[in-house]
Amino acid sequence: MITRDVRQAIARAVAAAGFGCADPGLRPAGGPGRYASSVAFGLGESPREIAGRLAAELAREPWIAAAEAAGPGYLTVAVTWQTLTALPGRIAEAGPACATSDALRGMTLQAPPAVDLFALATWEEAWKALTAELTARLAAAAGATVKEGAKPPAAGQRPATEVAAAVGYAGVDEVRFSLARSVPGHPVRIEEAKIARHVLENPAYAVRYAHARAASGVRWAVALGAEAGQPRPPADPGELALLDALSWLPERVAVAARRGRPDEFARYLEELASTTIATLSSTSHPGSARAPGTDRLALARAARAGLAAGLGLLGVDAPDRM
Repeated sequence: MITRDVRQAIARAVAAAGFGCADPGLRPAGGPGRYASSVAFGLGESPREIAGRLAAELAREPWIAAAEAAGPGYLTVAVTWQTLTALPGRIAEAGPACATSDALRGMTLQAPPAVDLFALATWEEAWKALTAELTARLAAAAGATVKEGAKPPAAGQRPATEVAAAVGYAGVDEVRFSLARSVPGHPVRIEEAKIARHVLENPAYAVRYAHARAASGVRWAVALGAEAGQPRPPADPGELALLDALSWLPERVAVAARRGRPDEFARYLEELASTTIATLSSTSHPGSARAPGTDRLALARAARAGLAAGLGLLGVDAPDRM
């Protein structure tokens, strides 16, 4: 959610400096709570000078610790420690809305029919149909206007295809996630035996398992009587890494939608899942040998909410137990 705030703050700074709308082009800038923008390169012939003007505007924001021009014209922003510390509570409270933004406001697209995987004949056909559906889903979450598409035809007698066989064997969630992460320009190959495996090397399992792991951490903490309290600074690099990954959620949605690349968003969720599992499995986190503090409970809640929002956008179930 912090990237959503940074995007909006940059838009205000651009307007205050007298420029028209421009995409901020956000990217990581060397650590949690630090973000870089290439916005100045599209605003004039002196990007370094423009970045300096924008930085002066951003410095007025109370939640921004520092803003400055860097290199040939990049704009770097660092948020306050309090802003980073408050992120888990904001994500948990927002729920599915933690993935939303207004990044694509003004864009309009037609939604395709919902995908019926049982009715599609080939993997290529299934991938194209699902990519169109997911792009529309992601775009809507990023603020685009998505017009309702045609309703899918009523299900009749479904042919026996390799797609239908894989859905029947591995499950619809496993097939949807595996198709979603398939990279364009490469043959679509989904091996039902692999995507049905309950191992962390299987992305279709790992992301859903990470959500279940976060949910179990919340249950364990609540059972021990941990209650939400004042947010505390993250205590170790794993916590910081998880906070940083969660902060990018709405931006990753917007970028994937703009590029028509739901595979990029699916792979972001894989990275978020890996960080979640590593962090919440450490000895200081819910579900481990030591009792969690309230900050650990907040972090588990945030990871659960972020992963659930992301999986929901892919049309994949987010189980609390696996």
